Amino acid sequence: MTYDLFIGDRLFSSWSMRGWLMLGKFGLPYRSHMIGLYSGTMEEDMKPLAPARLVPTLRLPDGTVVGESLAMAETLAERHPDAGFWPSAPAARATARWLCAEMTAGFSALRGECPMQLKHCWHGFKASPETLKDLQRVEELWAHARTVSGSDTGPLFGDYSLADVFYTPVAARIIGYDLPVSSDNKDYCLFLLADTAVRQWRAMGLTVNYDPFPYQQGLSHQPWPVGGTSKAKPVSQGPSRNTHCPYSGDPVRDFLELDGQVWGFCNPFCRDKTVADPEAWPKFTAMMAQH
Repeated sequence: MTYDLFIGDRLFSSWSMRGWLMLGKFGLPYRSHMIGLYSGTMEEDMKPLAPARLVPTLRLPDGTVVGESLAMAETLAERHPDAGFWPSAPAARATARWLCAEMTAGFSALRGECPMQLKHCWHGFKASPETLKDLQRVEELWAHARTVSGSDTGPLFGDYSLADVFYTPVAARIIGYDLPVSSDNKDYCLFLLADTAVRQWRAMGLTVNYDPFPYQQGLSHQPWPVGGTSKAKPVSQGPSRNTHCPYSGDPVRDFLELDGQVWGFCNPFCRDKTVADPEAWPKFTAMMAQH
């Protein structure tokens, strides 16, 4: 039983990130398919999924198409009741649903003024009063969630849930635009962005080059705080320490250098996602440790 997930460009599509985390973080099998948000092919790419028109879109194993992130979340939670999508305690579960619903319907100033981008952190960005009001509401909701759950740090409801999935792109906006929040809430944002799945999502996004880069701000920028400065670099040839790709097991054809050692991969994508953030990939780090 495998799901098909249709997503947009990883560096920028906040809703796609939510859909991907719903599947990846809860251990569900899936295939991902890229929709061309920035290549001009989105309308054509989405035709087989009509009447769905936005990403992410989910196709169930029986062929049923589900659009809209909240509908996808509830569908997956219903199909996999033991996966832990929602908190188990009734009050926490109701509150988590509330937070996710308000996320999908609100915060238009924050979303409009601060489009998600995962490449770097803007320096000197000045948020509008409307965006600051949205931030105040986010912090109010997070504080309420922690009052209900009793969890002071980490996931909002003690265990990772859909509430954390839905607010991960908000965390990316807060960190990416250096928006003013409390130190505790900044720590929560960094906790979400340090998750291995989120680091992998970002690393895969960095394999694509954009010219011009979307959503330019005309500001200086600083490195992304988690996995933002990689010491790895692509190289044209081996020999490599390994003979088979750590991800696919296929013979190596493409190479990177890290700390004076050359490692091989089966294709440029496997190499480039590793170049972007080597520590995000347990199979790669395990292979390095074995050698």
